[in-house]
This record gives sequence, C-alpha cells and structure tokens, in this order.
Amino acid sequence: MGVILFFCLTHLHAQDTVRYVGTTLSNVDYHHGQLGPAVGVHNIQVFRANREHPELAGGLNWTYNHAPMLTYWNNTYYVQFLSNPVGEHVPPGQTLLLTSKDGSNWSKPTVVFPPYKIPDGWKKEGRPEVAKDLYAVMHQRMGFYVATNKRLLTLGFYGIVMGPKDDPNDGNGIGRAVREIYSDGKFGPIYFIRHNTSWDNRSADRTKSTYPFYTTSKDKGFVDACNELLSNTLMMQQWIEEADRNDPLISLKKDVKAFSYYHLPDNRVVGLWKHALTTISKDDGKTWLYNPLRAPGFVNSNAKIWGQKTSDGQYVTVYNPSEFRWPLALSTSKDGLNYTNLLLVNGEITSMRYGGAYKSYGPQYVRGIEEGNGTPPDGNLWVTYSVNKEDIWVSRIPVPVTDVVTSHPNETFATLPAGEELKLWNIYSPIYASAKIEPLDGAKALVLRDKDPFDYAKAERVIPDSKKVVVEFTVAPQHRTADRANKGTLHIEFQDAKGNAAVRLMFDSDSLLKAKVGYRDSNIQKYEAGKQYDVRIELDRDKRMFTTFVNGQSKGTRLFFAPVASFRRVVFRTGGVRRFPDADTPTDQSYDLPKGGELEPEAVYVIKSFKTSALQNRAE
Repeated sequence: MGVILFFCLTHLHAQDTVRYVGTTLSNVDYHHGQLGPAVGVHNIQVFRANREHPELAGGLNWTYNHAPMLTYWNNTYYVQFLSNPVGEHVPPGQTLLLTSKDGSNWSKPTVVFPPYKIPDGWKKEGRPEVAKDLYAVMHQRMGFYVATNKRLLTLGFYGIVMGPKDDPNDGNGIGRAVREIYSDGKFGPIYFIRHNTSWDNRSADRTKSTYPFYTTSKDKGFVDACNELLSNTLMMQQWIEEADRNDPLISLKKDVKAFSYYHLPDNRVVGLWKHALTTISKDDGKTWLYNPLRAPGFVNSNAKIWGQKTSDGQYVTVYNPSEFRWPLALSTSKDGLNYTNLLLVNGEITSMRYGGAYKSYGPQYVRGIEEGNGTPPDGNLWVTYSVNKEDIWVSRIPVPVTDVVTSHPNETFATLPAGEELKLWNIYSPIYASAKIEPLDGAKALVLRDKDPFDYAKAERVIPDSKKVVVEFTVAPQHRTADRANKGTLHIEFQDAKGNAAVRLMFDSDSLLKAKVGYRDSNIQKYEAGKQYDVRIELDRDKRMFTTFVNGQSKGTRLFFAPVASFRRVVFRTGGVRRFPDADTPTDQSYDLPKGGELEPEAVYVIKSFKTSALQNRAE
C-alpha cells in the first residue's frame, strides 16, 4: 500500500511540475551547443554600442546595455533596455527605448528614463558612504504594461549603489517610475508609481523625489491604468527584487529572480524564474502550490528563462541551456508542463568590444511579450536579449516551431512572394553586417553585407537530411568601393544537424575561390568582384568526397576535411569560425578591444538562387 501511495504522489508531482523530458543536451564547447536550429529564426541586432563614434549609436556612447524588454502595441514593436557608461551597477544609469513597425528596421534609441541624481548627503542603511554627486542606477524586470483602457505604460526602477559591492536591489532603492507612451510616439510625464519605504514612507510627504507620485496626474485614464497594474498580482510578482522585502503587493516573498509566467488550459499559472525554478498557482498568483524548485531536467544557471503559450496553442521556453550564457535555445511542450526538445535560437558570440563589470559573454537575459501586452499579427514568437551585455537583439521565431525540412529547396529569390523569400532561412543580421532581401539591379536577392570588423552576416538553410546531395547556388561578390577590389570573405559550409562542417568553400580576401582540405586550403580558381558565379557542389557522405563545378566547368574532386553522418544545413557566412570565448575563458573582461567603434569598407555578396537535390549515382 505504501509503494502504491508513493507512486501516486510521485506521478501527481511530476504532472504538476514543469520538466524537460527530452534527451538532447547542449555542448558548451560550441557557441551553438551542437543544437539543431529551429527553422526560420531571424536574429536581428537592433542596437550596437559604440564609444568612439556615438553618432553610429543614436548619439550614445555608453557600452553597458542589457536586460531588454519587449511589447507590441499600436502596430508597433517596443524594446526597452538598461544602459550604463561602462559596467553593471556602476552609475549613472538610464533606460532607452527603440521602436519598429516590422521588427526588422528599428529606430534610434530614445532616453525614456534619464539619469536620476541622488541628493547630496544621502546615506544608505548599512553603508558608510555619503552621497556626493551620485546618480542612481536602473534595474527592472518589467518594462511594459498594456492596460484594459488601451494605455501603454513603460516602467523603470531607480536603485542606489553607494560604492563597490553595493546592491541596487536590496530593497533600499528610490522607487519605480512610470510614464505613458502615446499613440503618436510621444511620452507622458515621469511619475513614481511605488517608492521604497527607506526612501519615502508612502504616507509621508515625498519632497525628496524629483518626480511626482502618479496619483497627482490629472489624466484619469493614466491613473486608472496605474491602479489596474498595482492590482495585478502576477505583474507585481515581477517587482520582487527591487521592492521592499515585505511589500504587500507581492505574494511570493522568496529569493527568486526574473519572473515570467503563462496560463495552462485549466487556468493554472506556471511561474518560472532564474535557474529554471518553477512552481504553479491555482489562483492567478495569489498563492503558490509549493516553494519554487528547479524544474527537473532543465539545465539553466543564473540567467533568465522565458516561458509563454504560442499562437498554435502549444508552449515554449527560451533560455541558455548551460551553466554559461550560451547558446540561446528553446524547448517546446504540448501541455505546458512536459518539454520534449532543445533547439537553437542564436548560437553566435561576437567579440566583446568593451570591457566592464559583470559583462558576461553570450546571448542572454531573454524576454518575450508578457500575456496581455500585445500579440504580433504574424503569429510568431518574438523575444529580445542582449549579447555580451553590450548589444541588443531581437529574434523572430516562426510558429509552429520545427527543426525539420522535408522538401529540397529550389529558390530564385527574385521570383518568390514578397516577405516569403527567407521564410525557411535562419538569419544572423548585425546592424553593420546585415543579411536580408534587397532589390539590386531591379531584382530581389539575398544580400550579405559586412563592414563590421568584429562580426559577420550569416544566412543558413536547413535542408532534408541527406547522405548524397547536390547543392547549387548563384553568387556575385561585389566591390567594397567603386575603385577597390573585394577584400572581404564569404564562407559556404555544408554541415550536419549539429553544425559540424564536412566541406567549406571560400571566396577569400585574396580573390581566390578555395576549399578547405585538411590543414591546408586548396585553390579552385580566381574570382572577380562584380561577376556572377554559378556553383554546383556534389557531396557524397559514403565516399567522403565532393566535386565542385563553377559556371558549368568541373573543378575537381576533393576529400571532406571532416566526416559527418549526413548533411542537414548549408551556411553562408562573411567570416571565419569563432571559438572564443570558451568554457575556460575568465568571466569578466576588463579590457577594451582596439578600435572597438571603427568600421571597415563594406564587402557585399549577392546570392540570387539556391537549390538542393538528391545526388544520383553516376555510372562507374
């Protein structure tokens, strides 16, 4: 009887706890974790830090940029993120806002919460310092709220750091600010919506505060929106880190961080926090069934995990599945409790151009659109995150999520429907190394541009799993400038499901088309900028050999430089393989890279068509 009772309790507990039941794990020795990609993900850089040339960063030269938030309202995407001059929790701090109509083209940043001066003479309990010309830092786990009266609020928290090792989230900050974003893109006045009692007792005169309290606003709709937010228990749970430790608005008073949540079909709420901690509520967050526990099977360290219901009625979690902040991956679930797979979202780590306190490598601190905060019309999953706590990105993840392609592509970009050209392509597109469809000479093409000395553009196509395959593409390397030959590089790799390459072709910077053959590169032929090249490559997994044709002429047969089980991915990339950082790289980079804000003359590669097919056996 005791055994039966134990089995029933264990089974019930399993069904009431989010868990990962898949078998795929991430390999931290690779930036991509050796994970197969979710098909069609577009990774788009929306802000690139630049200390030397602030005119290239919307007039801003601060290089710590982190903790972005995302919402969709008034047919517009909004991203909000924190910014400090150099490092984390090193004042002053401010919060910036970006907007986009399509998710691909983004505005310059606008300061939505400016630096806040702490009154001279201020002392913080438990700290010896006395404030003198000191500014607050900002830290918030919630950026937006769309009220039922259609008002859009943006929020930020001003915390106090008196000196080294001080914590702005110790409950002794200034308070949470709020302002409205209007439909014409303008902003309302800044108010405080909640103070820390160590700063201003809620029943006392708030003369210390630079901004008034929200209840003084004469805009009834704005006040109503703020009151509605304050009554939303689940939204308030996001405030736990910065708020008073005994704030009555927050139901679960535990040492948990970066709350996200979603509803199950039976209206229970799944809560998720850093370290993949989880619990469940039956009453919309007023009480929780058990103390947050680590979700069984999930691998996640001190980085955010995002969970939400997707437009197809299923569920997804997005997070770093390692003890490091790479790669960025997702897992899907049909019931919101049992997660079954692990797929790549973004497996790239560019150089950290600027050192600073607590700047971790990798794509991290992911957030999506909270329930009730807008629904993009394309039905896809949108998330935002920082890379290296320096640059800000968004990812569009197609729904339904899949990692499988069953049909060989035969794509001439000029003839594909507008907006559908890259539907099944995975894109990595920094601001100064873009990968996108462009009209050139009256015809659309996939264009890779690169003038970023620290990053590259990448376009990747998942193909049907093949042991013998023909890949054909038309590419035209362009001049960097009108009077200078192309000095960039384009790598084309033929990879397995885990991202291991067997063959690499290179339009190299010395104007030679090459193939990697073991340690050495094998020259195929010269190429000229501005000319078109029709490339056909026949790959035979069993023989470990490939034959290359250029403009219909055979260029010989060569051996793979590494074996693979099959071919699953073709990658076009304007740079070489990156292996720094790795699991043994020191966490904190204290140095800047030389010329971190400089750009290079632009290299351009125009890909006009792409096709794969099964390789037919030739007569011996």
